[in-house]
Formats: sequence, structure tokens, C-alpha cells
Amino acid sequence: MEKILEVQNLEKYYGNKSNLTKAIDNISFSVDKGEFLAIMGASGSGKTTLLNCISTIDRVTAGSIIVNKKDITKLKGNHLNKFRREELGFIFQDFNLLDTLTCYENIALALTIQKIKPKEIDKRVIEITKKLGISEILKKYPYQVSGGQKQRVAAARAIVTNPQLILADEPTGALDSKSARQLLESFEFLNEKMLATILLITHDAFSASYANRVLFIKDGKIFNEILRGSDTRKEFFEKIIDVQTLLGGELNNVI
Repeated sequence: MEKILEVQNLEKYYGNKSNLTKAIDNISFSVDKGEFLAIMGASGSGKTTLLNCISTIDRVTAGSIIVNKKDITKLKGNHLNKFRREELGFIFQDFNLLDTLTCYENIALALTIQKIKPKEIDKRVIEITKKLGISEILKKYPYQVSGGQKQRVAAARAIVTNPQLILADEPTGALDSKSARQLLESFEFLNEKMLATILLITHDAFSASYANRVLFIKDGKIFNEILRGSDTRKEFFEKIIDVQTLLGGELNNVI
């Protein structure tokens, strides 16, 4: 199986010698092409710092992060910008949509920046929004649609550039339970039908139960790992809850 992401002996420190905090403590793991991986942990566990390093928002202290056979910890300047633009898709908790652009324009923006031809942009936007069930809102502005629709617009924006890896940071955090379920079903569709590789950061067992595999992080280290295999989503959810109980983490959104 082709590996899209390889994290090797990653360490991240904050502060100085007199007050040093180790946010990530020698973490290693990989993500295969077409995999849907969830990373779980309570607040302060290091999961967001890990995501920030993978997304190149933050620089690592030691170790390497290889995406599509490139060590991104060594990229700088225009090479780093090109990597972010072409190989990563981002979905955040607060949507990060531009209210001055229509939903169509928000999705098309990344393609416009890449100088894709208008006819190809239109084709891609129509195709992905049809699959995510948001075709009818393309002419509306973000403030005119629901939170769940906004997040599916954000998902469409993330996938429309055909990135190597989609990074989703607590994407259901601002959604009601119905909208959260719809978004997670969209992720499931993107992963299974469009073979999107997804890395989901969450503290929520319900969200994680849609993934193929879950890594649990505690105090900057990998605490445990479980695979869904042939389990139903509900069976997998119950296993996630069992590990969370061992972790002493937050339990919420029980089915």
C-alpha cells in the first residue's frame, strides 16, 4: 500500500531551557493512500500541535514529516506555499469561508489561484457539490446557509483541488448533531467513493467512529491504536469509548 503520510520520530518543544514544554514526544506513524484516520486525545494531549506540524503551520523541533515522498519539514518559501496549495486540503471547525464570496466562489477560489481554466473549474465545482448534496446553495453567500451546509462547502473546497491529504480539525465542533452526522457521512463518501485520504483530529468518539483507524494520543505520545476492520460503526464506537475510559478522556456524543 502506498503511504501518503509518514511521521517519523516527531518532537515539538515550546518555551526555553528554564521553562520547556514537550508538546509532542517522539511520535511515529503513517497513513496509507485512501485511508481515513482519526487522531483522538483530550485537550492538551498534543493532537492539535501534531496537526499544526503536519499542516506546516508550526515547525517541528526534531523528526521528519513526509507527504507524498517529500520531507515537508525542509520546505521553505515558495516551495512550502506550493505544497500547501496543491497537496493539502483543510477543513476547520469555524469553516473559514469568505462572506463576500458566494458558496460557488469559495469552492472555486483555490482552483482560480492554481490558474485552472474556467471551464474545468466549473466542471469540478459542479461535480463535487452534487456529490455532497449542496448544488442548490451555490449562488448563496455563507451567511445565507446553515452551519452544516457551510461545513460541506468547506469540505468541497478542500477536495476540489484533488489534494494528497485532507486535514480536518474538529470539523463537527460548531455543528448540531444532525449537521454533524451529515458532514461525517460526507467524509465517509469522500473516503469510500472518491478515495480521499483523510486525517481527522477530534476528541469526539462519535466522529472518530466513521474512520478506518483511530490513534489515541496522551501527553504527546501515542497511547493506543485500534482498527475498525469488519466492525459496524456502532461496534467501533464502543471500542473507542473503552479506550477513552482507559485514557480518562472526555466522553460525549454517545449514540
